[in-house]
Order: sequence, then C-alpha cells, then structure tokens
Amino acid sequence: MSDLPRILVVDDHSEIRKSVTSYLERNGMRASAAENAVEMDARLAEAHFDLIVLDVMMPGEDGLSACRRLRKEGHIPILMLTALGDDEDRIAGLDGGADDYLAKPFSPKELVARINAILRRTQLIPKPNGFAGKTLKFAHLRLDFDGRTLIDQGGSRTQLTSGELKLLTLFLQRPRTVIGRDELLKLSTGRVAGPLDRTIDNQVSRLRRKMEEDVLRPKIIATVRHGGYSLSCDVEICE
Repeated sequence: MSDLPRILVVDDHSEIRKSVTSYLERNGMRASAAENAVEMDARLAEAHFDLIVLDVMMPGEDGLSACRRLRKEGHIPILMLTALGDDEDRIAGLDGGADDYLAKPFSPKELVARINAILRRTQLIPKPNGFAGKTLKFAHLRLDFDGRTLIDQGGSRTQLTSGELKLLTLFLQRPRTVIGRDELLKLSTGRVAGPLDRTIDNQVSRLRRKMEEDVLRPKIIATVRHGGYSLSCDVEICE
C-alpha cells in the first residue's frame, strides 16, 4: 500500500474533490483532498505527496499564485485544472512551474493518464542519464541536477519544473546534436506529435527564457530549420 503514489486534489468544489479522489483510489493511487490553498498547506505539512492536482479558480489564494509559491518552496509535480479554452491560465500555469494542465470538464481517464505520465517523467529523470547528484556546467550556467536549479555566473538561481528538466536533460545528453521535435516530444512526454503540435516549441521557449541572456538571439539552444533543436555548447559534468 505504501508504494502507491499519493495525490493531493485541491479544488473548492466538493463534488469534484469527492469524485476525483474516489476515481484515483479506484485506479491504484492514494488520494487526499483540500478545499483551498490554506487547507492544501496543512495537508502538505502533515504528509508527503507525489503530485498535486491544483485548480486555478479558488477563493482566497488562487491556483496560479499557489503554484508559483509551491515551485519556489520545492519540487513536487503539479497538474493544473483550468477552465475550458482559457489559454491565459494554461500558459500562466506552465510559466509558473506547473508540469501539465487539464481543461475542465475533463475525462477522469485522461486525468489518470496525465498523472501517470508526470509520475513516470519525475521518477525516471535521475535514473538513465548518470546526472543524479551531479552539477553540470554549460555556457554561462551551472545545473544543480537534483535540485532542478539553474545557477548563472552571478549566483542567481532559477527553478526548473520536472518537464523542463526532462527536456533539458535530453539536450545535455547529446550536446551539439540536432534532435527533431517529434523525437523530443516522444522522449520527454511519451506522446506522439500531431500535425500541428507545438508542445516542444512552447517548452523550448520557456527554457530559453530561463537560460538565455538574450531570448531573441538564443545561443544555448539553437533552432535548426527543418531539423529541430540543438544544444550549441559543450557540457562538463562535475561531482
């Protein structure tokens, strides 16, 4: 029982809390619920959780503010629930550190699939690449891999989400190598790209904002026309 992933569902609608926690428990997870950010903090103080399902629209501190605060405090994966078609909330959530989003109303099956995908990414990140416990130097940056933190030459620290770390890891494993968008998407999320899929382009843009000195003239992650992207520098692995 203790090996089952533990999920915290934060939503101010009682019916959503009840139905989601019940469905998660029927699908091999342990689930707890919180009505708002204050109750969420109390639950987090009481126990360890592997992932938070966090609604954007809540009374008091909203989900976007709570997500940004949680990301500053730690690395727990976050899946945001947004209003259908609300691109601003979705983009703000991803920029604020969310690992994924799901629009309401949603299919419980899709929610479970997205939770499992995030858990696979976060659990697999340290294992295949040999970067666990290491600091990696590239361009003007250092990456504290276990801490998911970028450190620039002035000592400023920038937190990465689990999804951003997974994507950056793929580049760090293959510096100065062109990697196609479809391959990046499959390796980082396990999904197959659709004809108009912009997921990787959006993730690379977010990474550039955290890494590049001049986002308009990127020097670390280069765009290769009709090819994909490439890390344009060497990587040094330190103990």
